Amino acid sequence: MNKYLAEFIATFFLIFVGTGSIIVNDITGGQVTHVGISLTFGFVVMVMIYSVGNISGAHMNPAVTLGFMVSGRLEKQEVIPFVASQVSGALAASLVLRFIFLNHATLGATIPNASALQAFVLETILSFLLMFVVLNVSTGAKEKGIMAGAAVGATIALEALFAGPITGASMNPARSLGPALISGHFQHVWIYLTAPILGALAACPFCRLIQGKECCPIIDRKPGYQGH
Repeated sequence: MNKYLAEFIATFFLIFVGTGSIIVNDITGGQVTHVGISLTFGFVVMVMIYSVGNISGAHMNPAVTLGFMVSGRLEKQEVIPFVASQVSGALAASLVLRFIFLNHATLGATIPNASALQAFVLETILSFLLMFVVLNVSTGAKEKGIMAGAAVGATIALEALFAGPITGASMNPARSLGPALISGHFQHVWIYLTAPILGALAACPFCRLIQGKECCPIIDRKPGYQGH
């Protein structure tokens, strides 16, 4: 139960701080800036990994959880409780943000500034990169080095910096679903529910091809440390 609570809390703060930065940027006329929003997402992921990574793995992302399952690091029966905790945390954070910022229209929902096809392809590739990094800096339930959390956080910030203006750089179904459901903006949410999962799952065999058995040891079925 502790790991599911940890996932709830970690995902809550990912959405509260991350999408909160978008809301604050909107209502202050851009004072946070795009760079600031990107760094905020990266930093909150990093600090949550270091805070609860030893408890739940700090996935904060259903796509990452599914990636760990496919990689043999997470038991199948763990997937639904993990995803339920992540989605619940995202919804709770968006509800709190709605209470605080009652008049904000989107609550930081991911709305593409491109065609659906462009957004889908870009989100798939972004999610591939994220999962590839996550798998390569984690081994089972233990990080390889003290900078693993920084590596994942930096990946989030990097992807948000260059792709955020086009797709919102979600890479995370829970991150997109929470604000979409609470704000009522779910016209394009299908992109962010499917593309991150496709990208994350596609990264798994590539990690094993490059790293060999050390990347995804089938005998080690504990959740990995990192996620978004």
